[in-house]
Amino acid sequence: MNTYLAVNIPKFLKPFCDSFYKNFIVKDRYQYLIDGLVNTLKVTICAVLLGILIGFLVGIIRSTYDNTGKLKILNAICKVYLTVIRGTPVVVQLLLIYYGIFRTANVDKLIVAIVAFGINSGAYVAEIIRSGIMSIDQGQFEAGRSLGFNYIQTMRYVIMPQAVKNVLPALGNEFIVLLKETSVAGYLSIQDLTKGGDIIRSQTYAPFMPMIGVAVIYLVLVMIFSYFVQKLERRLNNGSH
Repeated sequence: MNTYLAVNIPKFLKPFCDSFYKNFIVKDRYQYLIDGLVNTLKVTICAVLLGILIGFLVGIIRSTYDNTGKLKILNAICKVYLTVIRGTPVVVQLLLIYYGIFRTANVDKLIVAIVAFGINSGAYVAEIIRSGIMSIDQGQFEAGRSLGFNYIQTMRYVIMPQAVKNVLPALGNEFIVLLKETSVAGYLSIQDLTKGGDIIRSQTYAPFMPMIGVAVIYLVLVMIFSYFVQKLERRLNNGSH
């Protein structure tokens, strides 16, 4: 017997309550969403860290070439990487990396997803970092040189602290975008949040309620992270006054 039946429920809410009970309470089906949420957060957090690492490296190479004309070959490689990654869908990249690189390596699918999404995110982070570096006035480079710093020291002690401060909100937004993009990880049969909802749908033959549950969880996560990004932006703006 449904435990919620002991409560007086308005008649117009009964279909919703029945569907909710059937999709999430019976056989503890909500656990699919919890397990999927854990995997989604694992992939997102690890991928964004990998993306930041790749993005910083590519962004510095690109901006160094723009400022000095050096690292011509590395810059050309980075441009190809950016063109390919930004010009193709993330789901295609995910499948290519899995079936083309890791298929015979017996690597955990979560690792494959982290690598694929990290490489994808790195391309966008690289342009964020590059734009942050290029937004710094050229006088700052000259100021570093006047202090006796070489180019690397100027980048490390003068330019990068200012550039990172400028792009932190954009990096926060990239994290939010990446969180939503990981919803295609189910193509590798990874039980992420979206796949968890799909498993419930396959058992109850009711697609609406499980997908609404998935959408609500994503929305709540995005709202939480957006709140922290906005808070960070306000703090940075107050700190610059």
